[in-house]
Amino acid sequence: MDSGIDSLFDFPLFYRLRETLGGGRPLRGVAEQLARDHVYEDASRLVTFLGLQDLDRFMNVKGAGTGGLRLGLLFLFTSRHVPLIYYGDEIALRGGGDPDNRRDVPGGFPGDPRDAFTAAGLGPAASPGLSAGRRAPTVAAGFGMKANSHTIILGGGIIGLCSAYFAARRGHRVTVVDRSPAVRDGCSFGNAGMVVPSHFTPLAAPGMVALGLKWMWNPESPFYIKPRLDPALLAWGYRFWRSATPHHVKRSAPLLRDLHLASRAAYEELAALPGMDFGLVRRGLLMLCRTEHALEEESAMAAQARALGIPADVLDPRQTAALDPAVTMAVAGSVHYPKDCHLSPGQFMAALEREAVRMGVEFRWGQEVVSAQRASDGRIAALRLESGEALGGDQFVLAAGSWSEGLARSLGLKIPLQAGKGYSLTVTHPRQLPALCSIFTEARVAVTPMGGSLRFGGTMEIAGLNEHINPARVRGIIRSVPEYFPEFTPEDFEGIAPWRGLRPCSPDGLPYLGRSARHPNLVVATGHAMMGLSLGPVSGRIVADLVSEEPPGFDLAMLAPERFA
Repeated sequence: MDSGIDSLFDFPLFYRLRETLGGGRPLRGVAEQLARDHVYEDASRLVTFLGLQDLDRFMNVKGAGTGGLRLGLLFLFTSRHVPLIYYGDEIALRGGGDPDNRRDVPGGFPGDPRDAFTAAGLGPAASPGLSAGRRAPTVAAGFGMKANSHTIILGGGIIGLCSAYFAARRGHRVTVVDRSPAVRDGCSFGNAGMVVPSHFTPLAAPGMVALGLKWMWNPESPFYIKPRLDPALLAWGYRFWRSATPHHVKRSAPLLRDLHLASRAAYEELAALPGMDFGLVRRGLLMLCRTEHALEEESAMAAQARALGIPADVLDPRQTAALDPAVTMAVAGSVHYPKDCHLSPGQFMAALEREAVRMGVEFRWGQEVVSAQRASDGRIAALRLESGEALGGDQFVLAAGSWSEGLARSLGLKIPLQAGKGYSLTVTHPRQLPALCSIFTEARVAVTPMGGSLRFGGTMEIAGLNEHINPARVRGIIRSVPEYFPEFTPEDFEGIAPWRGLRPCSPDGLPYLGRSARHPNLVVATGHAMMGLSLGPVSGRIVADLVSEEPPGFDLAMLAPERFA
């Protein structure tokens, strides 16, 4: 057996599970403890070696006094018994349950564990297809999930792609439909690539309405709403104003914290998998402040973060420079959030798409959805594409970013969104390269090192569903850079083509994430605004839970898709 895999059998995970199953401790508590102790990564590597695709496959587990509790863990023990539930079979674990379901593996563990499954009558032996890491032809179903359930996902951005990946890992047959071509550059690609537990405040927060009105007449400002007579914009603005309250922020903060932290953990898990190098850097984020007033405000925000259990350190200029000496900074101080991370979004999207294809996900690029066929019980039966094809499925996921509102309308749903256009410029040979990502607090510009390049991104431009580049918005970003990084000049950006992307913004600054009340087989996952990259993996996992008819592990009431209906 491979020595790296062999070492996993000495990992405390297996011994602790064996002790638990003999001692009658509730399995749910064990699962939670294992998650806290970060054993998931090594167990995932083992599952990959076995030719399975996901530790998250939910199995029916009996024994240990659980009364038939269904538990989302894959159990493997290095004894003569291999109590692994796979290919729909149900086996009792040691310590309880039906002993007739227990199957001996003669001679203990053979060289390839998959041969043990065959000896126990649990599934096929090792095969070239499995050893190559391909998806097994039959997979275990979830609590209520029908085997080989077909899930159709509208949208191939980061939310749709993460949803496809995790749904495929659960055993779903997945088809992704996207209006863009396969080679695309939407908001999932050119963003700042930050994973930010520090961002626990929704966009709709006190003071944002006043800032929006103040900056409305300055096209270079960080937050710009293009004045126009648009009933949808007026309705969105009214709801935004109603949501921008201290109470809303206080209610939202714990949920956003938990989602960001769960997503960060998922990024770490993904980064440990073979072929998933996307430049994840875990050194934190600096909120850089040029003025004492901004530093006071950020210090107050840091206190709120610490109250929520998010580490935050207020630094003076000397401490700030010591933390990232590779770049010269002109600041009054900063706040360091050590739990924040950064990565290369383009590399992540490419790696995740490769994995999704490897697992059998089908992509339909350049396809528009024109209508939906609905059954009498409200379920969606099929989507009609512009080609005339009716694409049927069991579960449907709306994750089309800024285009989700129009698609939702065709389904009879009211999901208000405004497209918030953001811009970025990537300097491939910067004169200085910081080690940490940062945000220019007053200018609202994000700065992220990506390999040897340095990306500057920012602005929130509410100007309708268009992708035109406004040069004034780009100038605002460029002009802010020397104010914080004085070694840089506007000439550093000459000849660099600006990128733009449309971020889907809800009126209350929270994503729409959950199952539709109107259509029981529709899950909505959109409206993440600037948090799409940060919340991508956790959103994908929640979608996979929902389409598998399993509890998502989060209270999604505040994110209900039809909360503005």
